[in-house]
Amino acid sequence: MKTLSIDVRRAEPQDARAISEAHREAWNQAYAGLIPHKPLTQMLERRGETWWRKATRGPATLLVLDVAGQVAGYATIGLNRARALPYDGEIYEIYLRPEYQGIGLGRRLFGESRRLLKSLGCEGLVVWCLEESEHAARFFRRHGGSDMVEGMEDFGGTQLKKLGFVWP
Repeated sequence: MKTLSIDVRRAEPQDARAISEAHREAWNQAYAGLIPHKPLTQMLERRGETWWRKATRGPATLLVLDVAGQVAGYATIGLNRARALPYDGEIYEIYLRPEYQGIGLGRRLFGESRRLLKSLGCEGLVVWCLEESEHAARFFRRHGGSDMVEGMEDFGGTQLKKLGFVWP
C-alpha cells in the first residue's frame, strides 16, 4: 500500500511555476463571471512564474499545500492591512486547484495558516472575499468566521463589494 503525503510548508522559489498554475486555475474557477474578463485576465498574466518567485522572498509568508509532491494550493499570510480593524493577522489569499477542493484540504491549509499567524503573535484574524463568491463565504462561515465588515474592490472600473470575515 502506498502512503500519500500531504504537507503545508513554506513556498520555495522552485515552487513558483506550480503556484502560478494553481493561481490561474483557482482564480479562473472562482472569479470567471464575477470579475470582469479583462481585469481578471490582466491579473492572471501579471502573476506568472516570475511574480510568484519574487513572492516567495517577499514580506508576506507564502505557504503551499503539497500533496504527493504536487502544489495543490497556496495561502499568503501576514499582518492585517486594514489598520482600522482590531485584528493583527490577515490571510491575504487562500486557494486550491479545483480538483483538490471539497475533500478537506482547504480546511487543513486554513488551519495551518491560522496556527502560523498565532505562533507569530497575531491576535485575531481577518480574511476578505468578494460578496458574490458564495463558495468562499460559505467556507469562512463554516470555519467560524463572522462577516463583520464590508469594503469595495475596484476591477478595471467595476466596483465589487467584499466582505471581511473575522476571528477574534
